[in-house]
Amino acid sequence: MSEIEYIKNVFRSGFELTDIEWTAWSEPGRVGVEHHVLWAPDEAQGEDSAGLLLRFPPTAHGDFHEHLGYELMLVLDGQLDHSDGASYVKGDLVVEGPGTRHQMSSATGCTVLAIRTKPASARVPRQPIRPVGAAAAR
Repeated sequence: MSEIEYIKNVFRSGFELTDIEWTAWSEPGRVGVEHHVLWAPDEAQGEDSAGLLLRFPPTAHGDFHEHLGYELMLVLDGQLDHSDGASYVKGDLVVEGPGTRHQMSSATGCTVLAIRTKPASARVPRQPIRPVGAAAAR
């Protein structure tokens, strides 16, 4: 790695992390999620993994997708809601293996460190999943 990125006190709300650049994650099925890229896949270097800080304002959600590799999610602040009905809070670590499918959201807002060993691929749920976004707020 040719450079070092240092983020002081990452265990706080992403909305207080004003010293880093956040970008809206614009992809079909994603609503309101912002991300800060720590590193990204680099085909020329043979790198498939990605490291991201994610911030979900209340009712924001990702798309429903399948993991082609492992995904590690560490909740830094708030509550992260999984489409299987589980919720995770600050300090919880979730590791999902290849082939797992989910949609992540946050009814109350959260900040997450996400590391993927390989990309994910958008999918359509095979069965009903936990409501997200405005539907979940009703």
